[in-house]
Amino acid sequence: MEMRDTDRALVQAATAVAKLRCRSPHHTVASAARTTDGRVFTGVNVQHASGGACAELVVIGTAATQGVTALETIVTVADRGREVSVPCGDCRQVLHDHFPALRVIVGPVDDLRVVPLAELPAEAERGTAG
Repeated sequence: MEMRDTDRALVQAATAVAKLRCRSPHHTVASAARTTDGRVFTGVNVQHASGGACAELVVIGTAATQGVTALETIVTVADRGREVSVPCGDCRQVLHDHFPALRVIVGPVDDLRVVPLAELPAEAERGTAG
């Protein structure tokens, strides 16, 4: 799928959060998700000794507190916004269970693309608090 202007804006939102909030070993990854009506929710991972919560899950919880039941697109960035990451296996499962039609922005920063969640490879890291 081709990147839309709203997709680029979503990457910019995640990157801004990563640059501002991912400055410690406890918060290293940021995600941004857009609803079908255009609202954007962001979050960062929460790393701790027993693992942590991935940024994608924090975004889902944040959106849920505002009554959101449908997300359209998500992106996750690492390295203070210099790298786009693919959701880990655990997050892919949660995202699939709640938002099976979700679009995911992936790829190198200079060549991003949008793929359906179902098209992401099944093999992935598990529980990396991404």
